[in-house]
Amino acid sequence: MSSPASPAAFYVTGTDTGIGKTFSSCVLLHALRQRGQRAVGMKPVASGCERTADGLRNEDATALLAASDPAPAYADLNPYALPLPLAPELAAAAAGVTLSLAPIETAFARLRAQADTVVVEGVGGWLAPLSTTLDQAHLVQALRLPVVMVVGLRLGCLNHARLTAQAIAASGATCIGWIANEVDPQMQRIDDNVALLRARLPLPFWGRLPYAPGADPAGLARHLLG
Repeated sequence: MSSPASPAAFYVTGTDTGIGKTFSSCVLLHALRQRGQRAVGMKPVASGCERTADGLRNEDATALLAASDPAPAYADLNPYALPLPLAPELAAAAAGVTLSLAPIETAFARLRAQADTVVVEGVGGWLAPLSTTLDQAHLVQALRLPVVMVVGLRLGCLNHARLTAQAIAASGATCIGWIANEVDPQMQRIDDNVALLRARLPLPFWGRLPYAPGADPAGLARHLLG
């Protein structure tokens, strides 16, 4: 695998929910930091947040915070923290919150000012909406971000990966690479499936993460970016 050039910021999406976007983003942050870059994460919209002494906090967002250097303000990393573990559109409505791009753009600008690279993690799969009027493509366009796709390696991943890549392209966004993430230790012929994906996805391959529950993302950084 040739080492891909890292843009100043990019958006991490996935073939579905629960396929390891957060873990992949954290590994990417460590890989960038090991290249000598200042790299920070961002989770613009997060549902399923817990109330703490410091306010609402999301597990995915705090993982990104731990992988970031320099450590940004939590409110910049996660502008919209929603309590209920629902799709953002439903969680925002339940919280009486109207999602809009302006607060996200302002927070993103502050992150960009303090880092060489900002890794922005999306929600669910690419077509999961943010609100009744906002899709993730709108956010990507507003922030002028290329996209990196995480493919969860499990039965059905060929279909999901190809559909997601097509949907990203159809939205006008640019997908600059994809990551294979092993999420099913029982998947049969996993190497063959990765080979099929590499043959059929017309995108740079950014690496493959092994199935490693509870692993330190820093220790897996060698698997990404070549």
